[in-house]
Amino acid sequence: MELLLAMLRAAGDATRLRLLLVLREAELTVSELTQVLGQSQPRVSRHLKLLCDAGLLQRFKEGSWVFYRAADRGPGAAFAGALLALAEATGTPDEGDSRRLAAVREARARLAADFFKANAAEWERLRSLHAPEKDVEAAIVRLLKGVPIETLLDAGTGTGRMLELLAPYIKRGIGVDVSSEMLAIARDRLERANLHHCQVRLADIFRLPFSADAPDEGMDAVLFHQVLHYLDDPQAAVVDAARVLKPGGRILIADFAPHALEFLRDELAHRRLGFTDREVEGWFKAAGLTLAATEAIAPDRHEAHPGDGKLTVKIWVAVKAAIPAHPKASKAA
Repeated sequence: MELLLAMLRAAGDATRLRLLLVLREAELTVSELTQVLGQSQPRVSRHLKLLCDAGLLQRFKEGSWVFYRAADRGPGAAFAGALLALAEATGTPDEGDSRRLAAVREARARLAADFFKANAAEWERLRSLHAPEKDVEAAIVRLLKGVPIETLLDAGTGTGRMLELLAPYIKRGIGVDVSSEMLAIARDRLERANLHHCQVRLADIFRLPFSADAPDEGMDAVLFHQVLHYLDDPQAAVVDAARVLKPGGRILIADFAPHALEFLRDELAHRRLGFTDREVEGWFKAAGLTLAATEAIAPDRHEAHPGDGKLTVKIWVAVKAAIPAHPKASKAA
C-alpha cells in the first residue's frame, strides 16, 4: 500500500506526469528534458528525483551525463504503463512535448550519424573481409531463439545491431559499451525502431554492473559479437559474463577463426588474430561453462578465392549448469 501511495504522490503533478510520459518514449538527459519541458534544470532535476525515489524512473550515469528512462520492470513499470494507457485514451499527452521531443531526438541522431560517417570506412573495410553478415546473423538467431530469453546482455554492443536483430525473440535486452559515441548510435537505432524493451548502458565488460544473485539482474543469455578480438584478456570478459548468467543461461561468442592478417592490429586495433576452438573451450572451462555448440561460417565461396585473406567467422555457444533439483526425501521405513 505504501509503495502505491508513493507512486501516486510522485505522479500526481502535471510536470512529473509529463516527465513520466516523455521518458516512456526515450532515454533523455536532464539537459534534453529541459528542452522538452521548457523548464529550468533545477526544477526538472527536483521532479526527476521524486520520480526516481518512487521507483517510476531509472537513472544511469554515462560519463559526465546522466540518462533517465521509465522503469522497465516491477511495480513502477506496471504503474507507468497504466498511466500511459490512460493518457492515450484521454488525449492527455502534451503535443508540444511530443514536438520538442522529436526535435531533441533528431539533433541526437545527427550527431550519431556524423560519428558513424567518420568511422564507416573502417567498419565497411572489415565487413568486406569476412563471411556475409546475413549468414552470421542468421546463425546467431537460430542458435539463440530455441530457448526462451527473459533478459539478453549484448556485451560490447557497438551500434546496437545485435539488440535490434534479437529484439523479436527476447523480453528485455541490455547493451553495454565503453564508447559514449557508439552508445549514441545504438540508442538512436533502438528508439527509431521503437524497441522500448531494449536499452544501452555505459559499462566495462570486464566489470559488468549486474549480478545473477540480485533480483531482476541475472541474464539468460550473453552475446559477444565481434568484440573479443579487441581485448587484451578475452577470458576475463567471458568469466565475468558467466558471473552474471542465471543457472542454465548461455554465452554465445561470434568472432574470427585464426588468421594472419597482421594489418588488422595496426590499422583496426585488433589485439588478437582470431581464436582456436581449444582456446575458447579453455575460457569456458575457466568460467565454469560447458561447450554446447560450434559453427563455422566461411566467406562467400563465389566471392572469395584461395589466399585472398578472407576471414572465417566462428560461433561458440556455452551453457551454465542449472541448479539441480532437490531430491525428494526418502520415506522413513
